[in-house]
Formats: sequence, structure tokens, C-alpha cells
Amino acid sequence: MKNVVACIDNSNAAAAVCDASAWVSQSVSRPLVLLHVLDKKLYPAKPNLSGNLGLGARTHLLEELADLDAQRSKLALEQGRLQLEEAVKRVQGLGVENPETLQRHGDFAETLIDLQSDIRLLVMGRQGEEHQSDVKAIGSNLERVIRTLSCRILITPPNFKKPERVLLAYDGSANAKQVLFVIARSPLCRGIPIHVLTVGEDNEKNHQRLKEARAELLENGHTEVETKLVAGDIEKSLLDYVSHQQIDLIVMGAYGHSRIREFLVGSTTTNLLRSSPVPILLMRQ
Repeated sequence: MKNVVACIDNSNAAAAVCDASAWVSQSVSRPLVLLHVLDKKLYPAKPNLSGNLGLGARTHLLEELADLDAQRSKLALEQGRLQLEEAVKRVQGLGVENPETLQRHGDFAETLIDLQSDIRLLVMGRQGEEHQSDVKAIGSNLERVIRTLSCRILITPPNFKKPERVLLAYDGSANAKQVLFVIARSPLCRGIPIHVLTVGEDNEKNHQRLKEARAELLENGHTEVETKLVAGDIEKSLLDYVSHQQIDLIVMGAYGHSRIREFLVGSTTTNLLRSSPVPILLMRQ
């Protein structure tokens, strides 16, 4: 059985990650795994200091520096273990039974790639420990993970509340239709009012798309579905709608354009990740 995996660190989003992953785990009836990865770039398992000292360096000094790095890694691993213990207590307090913990020492994205076959949904904070002072920054690993992994990823800011209203960003593309297919049949948003928003021209084609999306959600057991077509800038329109309708969660496809196009005109996904006051559930399929 695939798991819900929550990435735990020492950032101010850690509590939100716990809360979000507890909600997901219970909603989809999947086991919860709390994961801590110690970055091998910051805490190498076997320090190499041969190039750090000039001519005439003494062997014992190299050994002492290597010992210090080893102690730093050991302390960081212990800190990570304690963070996992606190995370276990938090999710258990939210009703999660028997959460598992996993600690790895290595590259963050590569670790998740190795685990991907066992992940149903990944939960991450928008900022990690290195960027938590900037509320609109994106963690150094986040974009790489989104572009690399094919699983569903829930990204949360440093606050999370159980969603009472969900926004599905829908443009009628093949990717958006697949997202609609999944969310319509998933237990994750069952019983929660869903708003389907299209940003585009006021024409029959877009109205028909929204009508079909609403019908699919209703046919699959969703009882409260609203649709809206608005014109304007995609990012601004989505965020305005989130604010006006008190949306708690955005669901959307990830990175619909090519990498070259995103370089030229910017990425709606990346911009929304920076600006959204609510969690975003990204789907690649």
C-alpha cells in the first residue's frame, strides 16, 4: 500500500506539514510516514578535508577537523530524530494511528526519487530551514522535487487548517482533465464544497468546459460544486478568488508549459507557490 509521506525538518512549516499530512492520511485512509532527510551536502558522511589546508598542514589537525564534522553530522541526526518524535506526538494527537518514521542521510530529491514508488501523496513545507525567514521564498529543494517526481504533492505555508472550501483551477487542457478525473474520484475532498475556476475569455467553449467539469464532480458524489469564469491575469485572478471566497486549498496541475517558455514568461505554478496564502495540491497526472 502506498503511503502519505510528510517531510519533517526544523522549519516553521513543520507543524503545518504534520497537520496537513494527518488530514490527508485520514481522508484517504493511507499510512503516514514522517520523513527526515539530513542533507549530505551540509553534513557529509565522510568529510574530505584534504584540500582545505595549505602546504605544511599537520595530519592531526586534519583528523581533528574530520572528527568535528563527524560530530556535527551525529548531532544533526539526533536533532532530526527528536524532530520526528515531536512530529509523531503531533499527528497522533490529531488522530493518526501508528505513524511510521524514516530518517535518511543523503540528497533530498534523490531520497524522494528512491521512495517514489511507495508514495501516494507527498507533503512538504513551502520553505525549508534555510528560507523560513522569507515568507515568499521557495525552499531550495521544492522546485526540483516538483519537476522530478510524478506523485501528487501538497505544499503548505507555515499555517494549515482543515479545508472547508477547495478551489480547482481548470483550463480544459489534457493535464487539467486528468486532475479533474482524479479529484472527482478521490476521497480527499469528499464532502467539501469545490469551486471550479477558469481564467479566460467569456465564450461558449469555456462555459461548456465548466459545465462538463461540474457534471463530472456531481456524478462522482460531490454535492456542492460552484463554477466561475473570470478574465484577467491567471495568478491575480486565482489569488483574488481565494481571498473573496475564503478558499482553504488550491488544486491544480503542475507546470503546464515547457521549461523554455517558463524561462521567458514565468511560471504560474512557481509564482502561485510563492504568493498563495493557502496550501496548493499539485498533480502531475
